[in-house]
Order: sequence, then C-alpha cells, then structure tokens
Amino acid sequence: MSEDTNIEEEPKEQTTDAESLRPKKPSNRAPEGIRAFTVCRQNDETGISGDGVVIEGATFATGHTVIHWLTPAPRGSIAFFDAFDDFVKIHVSSHPSNNTIITFEDGEQLLYKPDGSVIKNSAHSEQEQTN
Repeated sequence: MSEDTNIEEEPKEQTTDAESLRPKKPSNRAPEGIRAFTVCRQNDETGISGDGVVIEGATFATGHTVIHWLTPAPRGSIAFFDAFDDFVKIHVSSHPSNNTIITFEDGEQLLYKPDGSVIKNSAHSEQEQTN
C-alpha cells in the first residue's frame, strides 16, 4: 500500500520593488544588452516620412533591430530586421540626401552624409569619419 502525501509548497514571494525589477546586466549570451536610438531626417527626399525624428528603435544583443515609425500619426508602424546594418541599408543609406542622424541613448551619433560617408560623434570622444 502506498500512502498519499500532500506536500504543499510555500508560495514564492514575488518582489515588486523598483530595484529588483530593473533590467540586470546582460549575461555572457547577450553582452551588449538593448540599445535604444532615434532617427532624425534633416531632409525627406521621398516626401513620405517627413523630417525631424521619424523613427524610434532598439537593437538587441543578438543584433536584431526593431523600429517604430512615428509617421503617419498617431500610430505609425513597427518593422523588424535581422541586423542593425540591414535597417541602415534599407532606410538610411538608400536615401543619402536625407542627411540622417541616428542618436543612441548613450549620446553617440552617426551622421550619414550625401557622399556616403558616416561621421561618428561619440559622447566620450572626438569626431570620426568613415567612408
């Protein structure tokens, strides 16, 4: 004969204080974490998205990038890319006369010039120019 044993587990206490819910330092699998950015177009060569800040986005540690178009108001749309560079090729480099500025949450900026060059302004260092 077997005895039925009813073992009740004590409920685990969920913490809801702000510090315990704050995002933690990324693991080895995701050394970069999430990096938020905005996209500002100084010009709009197509006349569709407008100028000024037209996109807010985030790049994940895996490189996947999600963008939220802020136009048309009030909602815009969402797009997913396998890599940040894929997003840049489609929505930035393909419109060189827009003079697009991508600004990351840490203050770093990338300015995409009409001649194809990219000027990098780091929040901590001097300007760098790449072709």
